[in-house]
Amino acid sequence: MLALITALGLDPDRLTGATREALSQLRDPSNLHWYVVTFLGIVMYVYANEVERKRFDIVAAGLAFFLMDVFNELVNSAWLHASGKAPLWAVTGDTAYLILVGWSIEIVFLFLISGVEFVKFLPADKERRLLGLPNRWVYIAWWSCFCVFVEVLLHRAGIFHWSWWYWNEPFLLPIVVLGYGTFFWIAATVFDMSSNRRRFTVVGAMLAVDVVLAIVLGSVGWL
Repeated sequence: MLALITALGLDPDRLTGATREALSQLRDPSNLHWYVVTFLGIVMYVYANEVERKRFDIVAAGLAFFLMDVFNELVNSAWLHASGKAPLWAVTGDTAYLILVGWSIEIVFLFLISGVEFVKFLPADKERRLLGLPNRWVYIAWWSCFCVFVEVLLHRAGIFHWSWWYWNEPFLLPIVVLGYGTFFWIAATVFDMSSNRRRFTVVGAMLAVDVVLAIVLGSVGWL
C-alpha cells in the first residue's frame, strides 16, 4: 500500500486512516466478483427497455445524471491530491472494485440507473405546482435530501467517509446541493428539453468535459 501511495505522489503520514484504507483497495483486480457482470446486464436492460419504447428523453436524462456523477468523482479525486490529506468522500468496505477513491463499481451501476428512475417519477406536466412550488424543484430537493440521508447512514456504518468539516455532518447542505442537487437538476433539465437533438448535445458536451478532465488528471497522476 505504501508503494502505491508513494507512486501517487502522496505522503502517507498526512493521509486520514479512511483514505489510506481506500487507496489500499484502489483498482485492485483481485476484488472483482461475478455479480458485476449481472449488474451490468441489469443496467443494459434498463436502457434497452427505454430505447425499445423510443423514450430517448429518459435515456438522455439517465446519461446526463451519470456524467455529472463522473465529473464529481474526478473532482473528488483531484481534491485528495490537491489537499494531500483526504478526498471529500472515500469508499471502503466490501466492494467488487474501487475505480476511484470515492467511486466503486456498485456506485457506478446505481448512478447509471438513478437518473432513469428519477425522471419516471416526474409529473408529465412540468408546469404543475406542488406545495405552491414548481414540481421539478420539489422533486429535486426531496430526492437530494433522501440520497444524503442514505449517505449519512453509510457514513455512520463506517464504509463511507467524510473528512472535511464543510462536507460532513452537520453541514449537509453543500452535499445536498453540490453532491446531489446538480445531478437531479441536470436530469430534469435534459428530460424537459424540446428535442432529442438538444438533449444529446448536452450529453455529448458533458461527456467531452469528463473525458478531457480524466485525461488531464490521469496525465499528472491524480486519479
